[in-house]
Amino acid sequence: MKAIFFIISLLTALSICGIGVAIGEKSFLIFIISVVLVIILMGLGFTLRKKQRERS
Repeated sequence: MKAIFFIISLLTALSICGIGVAIGEKSFLIFIISVVLVIILMGLGFTLRKKQRERS
């Protein structure tokens, strides 16, 4: 289970880096994709954490 949380956090961090790259490249498409990925991945992480807490 810890590996899943690690992968989600790593992908979220890369998406946040993607926002910086998009700003540097002035690419609106990459910016929107990165923001959507951050929202989805963080939501997924919080949801999995809640389910794990409820099981324990």
